[in-house]
Amino acid sequence: MEKEQDQNQDDKKNQKLEELKDSNQETLKTEHNENKEDEKELAPEEKIAELEDRLTRTLAEMENQRRRFEKEKEDAFDYGGFSFAKEALNLIDNLERSKQILQNDESLKDSQVLKKTLEHLDIIYKDVISIFSKNNIKPIESLNKKLDPNLHQAMMEIEDDQKEIGTIVQEIQKGFTMKDRLLRPSLVGVSKKKQNKDDKNKENNDNSDNK
Repeated sequence: MEKEQDQNQDDKKNQKLEELKDSNQETLKTEHNENKEDEKELAPEEKIAELEDRLTRTLAEMENQRRRFEKEKEDAFDYGGFSFAKEALNLIDNLERSKQILQNDESLKDSQVLKKTLEHLDIIYKDVISIFSKNNIKPIESLNKKLDPNLHQAMMEIEDDQKEIGTIVQEIQKGFTMKDRLLRPSLVGVSKKKQNKDDKNKENNDNSDNK
């Protein structure tokens, strides 16, 4: 009886070994077939095509980087002095202020000294504008132009029935551009329609009621 049980156990072990052997062989066959498929996928012609595709992509990326570098270099060359140019506009402002101060000085009014001084200031002003223009820094035309938010900043409204609403009738501070960029906007006063007395009284009454 014991011999029969031992025999059965041996048979079961042998059967399991056979099953494991068959399983390993099947796995090896599968891996072999997959390797063959990989070899088919990596045929010489396809390898060459894949390398050509990678090379094309690499060259395209290099070209994009070159273009970005060229653009950055051009911007640095064209606008490298942007901050300096913006600061240099103070020269124009100071010249304008100096002229106004001298013109408003009653002790110098109608004197030859004032006349000569203003002439010299005008010469300096024109020279500065000329230097700016040579470096693509140009004043913005404002007077009698329609208000452009990209170039002008309205600081006040001035009653004027002779002008279309929104027309620039006063330039408070001159604006400038550098090539296609705005250095600073022109500070201006724009026209609006005159109000008659009835409209003004109504507006004042409305304001009083709101308070």
